[in-house]
Amino acid sequence: MSITAVGRTTVCAYDVLLPERGAAALLGDVQIALFRTHAGEVFAVGNQDPFSGANVMARGIVGSRGDVPTVASPMFKQVFDLRTGVCLDDPDVVLPAYPVELVDGQVVVLRCDTAPAIPNGLVRSR
Repeated sequence: MSITAVGRTTVCAYDVLLPERGAAALLGDVQIALFRTHAGEVFAVGNQDPFSGANVMARGIVGSRGDVPTVASPMFKQVFDLRTGVCLDDPDVVLPAYPVELVDGQVVVLRCDTAPAIPNGLVRSR
């Protein structure tokens, strides 16, 4: 998948994101999932589960493995690193991960356009 930056988008107020819960947002034609951790960090990854193809990652289970903030897919329970999008159960599969900034209490995400996704999941380039 190739990602081309097209600008920054203010998505929502930081306070509307509940800790350890996901929220879906649409940036152009790209669905993202936003997560706020108990530590106050905000992460943005693609909302499409690369294993099932369903747009459900915002409904995933937020947690951690060691110091790594994670989300588990609500479909088949694969766990993804929220910082990088890498699947911890299958490192060849990756969710798109988007840079997030907090600006004056607002969540700002680097808005991206993407080439067509690989149907059965995103595979990291080697």
